[in-house]
Amino acid sequence: MATVNFRLRSKANKNVSIKVRLSIDRNNVFELNTSFSINPKDWSETTGLPKQTNPENKILSSNLKKLDSFITKNLNTDLGNGILIDSNWLELKINDCFNRVIKTDKGILTNHIQYIIDNANTRKVKNKIGLSPSTIKNYNLFKNIILEYQKKIKKQIQFIEITKPFVDKFTNWLINDKNYSTNYAGKQLEILKTVCIDAEKNEIQVTPYSKIIQHFRESEKDRYIQTLSFEELEQIRNVDLSNIEYLNQFKKDNPELTKNLSITPESLNNVRNWILLGCEIGQRGGDLLEITTENIRYNGKNYYIDVIQQKTNKNVTIGIIAPHVVQIIENEFPKKIPHQKLNEYTKVICKLSGIVEIVKGTKLNTETNRKELGNYPKYELIASHCFRRSFASNYYKKIPTAVLIGITGHSKESLFLTYINQREDKDANADLFMKFYEELTKDKTPEMKVILNTGTE
Repeated sequence: MATVNFRLRSKANKNVSIKVRLSIDRNNVFELNTSFSINPKDWSETTGLPKQTNPENKILSSNLKKLDSFITKNLNTDLGNGILIDSNWLELKINDCFNRVIKTDKGILTNHIQYIIDNANTRKVKNKIGLSPSTIKNYNLFKNIILEYQKKIKKQIQFIEITKPFVDKFTNWLINDKNYSTNYAGKQLEILKTVCIDAEKNEIQVTPYSKIIQHFRESEKDRYIQTLSFEELEQIRNVDLSNIEYLNQFKKDNPELTKNLSITPESLNNVRNWILLGCEIGQRGGDLLEITTENIRYNGKNYYIDVIQQKTNKNVTIGIIAPHVVQIIENEFPKKIPHQKLNEYTKVICKLSGIVEIVKGTKLNTETNRKELGNYPKYELIASHCFRRSFASNYYKKIPTAVLIGITGHSKESLFLTYINQREDKDANADLFMKFYEELTKDKTPEMKVILNTGTE
């Protein structure tokens, strides 16, 4: 008959561990720490339990009796189900009895983040396999943020510690100590929630709150997006970039803006073509710069550009009809330049084109490495990420939103509207429907209606 008893392995005049000993038969005897401790002078060798001499001993005795009953009950059930009874089984029952969670390497937050990164190429995302390079980059950045936070709090973060108070303190650190933007801080909380949900799927214990962490973004009234209107693009298209003397003087007058840039007609015209092309095809800067003549098709009438978007892995086809872009494709297809150089040159082109009005927006402070809200000349705020947004904003309500989404690659209309800082305009949708309906029916011959005369003469 199986027995459960408790004993001490030392008689030192200090607190020592209380062991639990499970004996099933002569060949199956297991002994482990209960994690409880007691001074041997308070232990009764007769009862195998603490002496009932003070309230603490009485509580300890009650807990040990609880463990005895729990082990005996589960032993009988599991033996009947053919479950292997060994030291691991006993350790599990001790922890289950008191709802203890064992801290393991798998339960460390940064270890699971690294696990996701290490297995990025085989992770399933919806109906696809493999994480995009940008997603992997975000996980690496997030891991670095967590490592920095761990240095501040001087401990490794376990999943079982990610409670609401923890998230509140982490959020406060992101925004007030690190001075991250609202969107960037909110993104980190979104990634934290994703990692916690993934950990639970991998049978790692997490807190209930970690699966409902609320992330956030800027409200619409706090967002300041920059785009190039059709009129401003016309300014860029028509600006004279051939006057070398003027360009040399411009470089002298704007040393910070033109630092480390070759201000020549050739280099500037190359960037102008990237800007004009980018604002007509609605792709991210990284995808734009990967386009070559190999991506272009001509069917004898129209040009098409085929792109596989790096971030989403979506296949997108854009039809080119604007005459000045057709001209670029046929005669002046731009040469690839580094992404950062494209951003720097874009500001130069915009200033040369007279896009200098003062607007409200966010600009990177190079000393603090943080974006700061303020009033700046518009050319200072224009970069390659504005090209795709300009395309979406300029053609919104002129082209059906579903068509635009198919080009920009947004997964749904709500995300597209947030991207261009617009709310759904149901009247505009209805007007657009009526416009297309009129186009469909304008060449149809009116049907003759026969009206019956029901009157009497």
